[in-house]
Amino acid sequence: MPGIILDDDERRARQEAHWLVKEFGAEAPLYAAMKAEKAIEQKDFGRCARWKRVLEILADDRRAERRAAAK
Repeated sequence: MPGIILDDDERRARQEAHWLVKEFGAEAPLYAAMKAEKAIEQKDFGRCARWKRVLEILADDRRAERRAAAK
């Protein structure tokens, strides 16, 4: 995404999403959901919000992959 300036939270969420896909492949969303759940249990809602954003990024990436494959 050239030309888009990301804040630190967004940058970190994208880095986490990229790392999860690299490490866990198709299981990346499951791992992110487990991290979000653990953050909720610990009442760390800032961290939970970041993991929720990671899940959104992973979902967007999967949708883009499906669209590309359909063409």
